[in-house]
Amino acid sequence: MTDIIETAKRARKAGYDFALLSTSKKNEALHTIASMLREASDEIFEINKKDVENARAKGLNEAMVDRLTFTKSRFDEMVDGLDKVAALADPCGKTFDGRVLPNGLEVVKKSVPFGVVGVIYESRPNVTVDIAGLCLKSGNACLLRGGSEAFNTNSLLHSIITKALEKCGINPDGVSFVDSTDRELVGTMLSLDQYIDVLIPRGGEKLQRMCQRESSIPVIIGGFGISHIFVDESADLDRSVDIIFNAKTQKPSACNSLDTLLVHEKIADKFLPMVLNKLKEKEVVVLAHDDAFAKCGNYPFLEKGIAEDFDREFLSLKMNVRIVPDVYEAITHLRVHNASHSDSILTDSRRNAELFVKSAGSACVYVNASTRFSDGGQFGMGAEVAISTQKLHARGPMALQELTTYQYVCSGDYIYRH
Repeated sequence: MTDIIETAKRARKAGYDFALLSTSKKNEALHTIASMLREASDEIFEINKKDVENARAKGLNEAMVDRLTFTKSRFDEMVDGLDKVAALADPCGKTFDGRVLPNGLEVVKKSVPFGVVGVIYESRPNVTVDIAGLCLKSGNACLLRGGSEAFNTNSLLHSIITKALEKCGINPDGVSFVDSTDRELVGTMLSLDQYIDVLIPRGGEKLQRMCQRESSIPVIIGGFGISHIFVDESADLDRSVDIIFNAKTQKPSACNSLDTLLVHEKIADKFLPMVLNKLKEKEVVVLAHDDAFAKCGNYPFLEKGIAEDFDREFLSLKMNVRIVPDVYEAITHLRVHNASHSDSILTDSRRNAELFVKSAGSACVYVNASTRFSDGGQFGMGAEVAISTQKLHARGPMALQELTTYQYVCSGDYIYRH
């Protein structure tokens, strides 16, 4: 059985080495990892195919299977993300603030790595590469524990990454991997605050809450939440249809896909037939609530929604539809139903747009744009470790800067306190 404590100790030691890496060395390693992943793409796809087959045989839901599956575009996006991260500025050593005190002491606030970042994640094998790349560039070691359904793919990816690090003369323990599917090791990992500085769970709410409840390590929560779009009475209805279709159907299993559509009552009669006609192309199941049910007419994939559905993250081709009297009721709905991730208003009213933005408690709030943009790559960050839905210390897509903390560097001419 994997000795996770020894693995964490080695990661801790490697973290000291990673903190001293030059920017050029980090970038060399990132490009090398990307190159070696491209060279091994056939083998990676073959192994991933077996993981997908095993997942289906075990009866995993389609959202999990979809997240597990490598397509060419997803693979290319993952690998290209490493090159993009290499092109970004090094987040370490940045000066945020500085002053010279009357006694001659120079006080400078600088960004530094956390040390070791622990990540527990489900399904998505791209997370292995994304986190390894971001942690490397930000000077952090990482300890990764992926889901059992992606174990073979993750193991292969990790092997390629460590070989690339060795090729560049970098301590491979800086990207450590729990090479076991034993669930008891998760509990052990949550107790390793002596070696892991911050823990980031990526998965469903059950995983997130368990880590939050049981970890002795500071935890950054994110990646789940109900996403909403409110269509205001002033919205461009034709263009709104395209945004809603994209938010729901482009990648239904994504955490930023649309869960609940709120429609202003003054446009409901006109707009609902328009959007339903488009959603029908993908056979989206619509859970209509209250008077929205009658207005959805003969839509073939219509069901009557219940109150509990508003608190469900569907991760599939299913969504709520509710009619609201105004922007104030839309905002109230968001506050009641866990709107902490990605939420959007479609409107041509500047007043309502500003009101929505100021009132929404979301990590990412949009005006006239799809919620699907909540992504580190889409935000120009290269990739992301997670999308944080809490307010400390990071919020929204977490990339390089969010993987650093700071320290005060104080310099003097042999001075002491009087």
